[in-house]
Amino acid sequence: MRSVQSADHKVNETGDDYSLDRVPRSQRNMGWLSITNITFGIATAIFYFQMGSVMALQFGAINAIISAIYAIVVAGILGTFIAYLSAKSGMNVNLLSRGGGFGYIGASLTSFIYATNFIMYCALEGLILVAAVHKFFPVIPEWVLIIFFGSIVIPLNWFGIKQLDKLQKWSLPLFVVFLIAAIVMAGLTPSTYEGSFWTYMPDGVQVGGTALLLCIGMQHGIMGLTPLLASDYARFLKPKDTKLGIFAIGFIPQIFCFGVMGGLGIWFGVRLGEANPGVYIVLLLGIWGALFTMLTQVRINITNIYSGSLSLSNFFENIMNFTPGRRFWVVITGVAAMVLMLGGITDHLDTAMTFQGVFLMTWAAILVTDAVFVKKLLKIGPGYYESEQQKLHKWNPVGVIALVVASGLGTVAAMGHLGTFLQSTAAFFAAILAAVLTIVIAIITKGKYYVKEANPEIAREDYIA
Repeated sequence: MRSVQSADHKVNETGDDYSLDRVPRSQRNMGWLSITNITFGIATAIFYFQMGSVMALQFGAINAIISAIYAIVVAGILGTFIAYLSAKSGMNVNLLSRGGGFGYIGASLTSFIYATNFIMYCALEGLILVAAVHKFFPVIPEWVLIIFFGSIVIPLNWFGIKQLDKLQKWSLPLFVVFLIAAIVMAGLTPSTYEGSFWTYMPDGVQVGGTALLLCIGMQHGIMGLTPLLASDYARFLKPKDTKLGIFAIGFIPQIFCFGVMGGLGIWFGVRLGEANPGVYIVLLLGIWGALFTMLTQVRINITNIYSGSLSLSNFFENIMNFTPGRRFWVVITGVAAMVLMLGGITDHLDTAMTFQGVFLMTWAAILVTDAVFVKKLLKIGPGYYESEQQKLHKWNPVGVIALVVASGLGTVAAMGHLGTFLQSTAAFFAAILAAVLTIVIAIITKGKYYVKEANPEIAREDYIA
């Protein structure tokens, strides 16, 4: 049988990361606090400052606040469900997709687009850092800074999830000190707006309506990422921590991303009259602001590189049976991000984020719908997730058709071809459509495309239904 030998091979090949196989129950030994701490790498990104500041200054603080609450609730619910599936099965979303409605070739499509998402965000965050440092050292060419900061995250990813846990723990206290310092300095700086920050409203803008929808649309650009990201780490969760852990992993990062960081971004933006945190953090803290930016961007980019490398590893194993190991893909992910930075990714950011937001929300909705409705309630297909290629069909129309149709229509809607309302709610519209299609297609196909044969070696504790 393949299982023991292959699993051992993949452990040796990928270190402690199990990028090509489920994490054995004996290796699910990380506490919920450690895993939640790792996910804080993305939660502490300055990008969320920028989101809050831009929304507040363009569409009013109260609309930005309402959209943040919406983002916390929706992303928190999705994140909790996906953390549960990951902790229960020992798989991340790339592997879950194989037996969760896509088939092993179908899942490779999601893995590749997922990887490009992390590469894109790695490039975006890297450019924020480069801009902040270049402001203080203009004599250094930007391309030199891009290569330097793009390269340092590669060795920081070399030893996998245990190294990430240590890096995030060591750097979190520094982040907190810098954050408090920025808040204090902003509080001492005279506000450009005389009233309470949450009452700020640009001329001609009202609470609700189009302004709120536009804020929600901006939130959708990132909301699909954080719930899916949780699966890369929740698969290592101790079984005894599952009940508490899935809610902590699902909601705490969302509260911090959209509530704390986004909320501070709203406050900073209104108080300082500036939307770009790369500008106002440096103005508030000087050279220390540049160091603060460096810290936050390194924290998020090591998680971007980690998740991107896992996704590329899955994609090339599925398509080409090419398995050089996760470290190889760490280097490729880092180099690809540097190429995007050098190529000016920010010139195409709006288009890229629109598609990524629709795609990620759709994918998350399919995985949750397949687990809750198809597997648990309707009892269609196996009650576990299969990841072995020889036991899977190449394509499963349940997830593939739902993803292609829903994300395609969602992208059309996001580009404004189906009206203003659907343009701003495109990702949510696509997610609902995908959920409906997943159920309908599963009923029509009667689950016959999930597995070729049952796998008696799957532990009963790994079943979700």
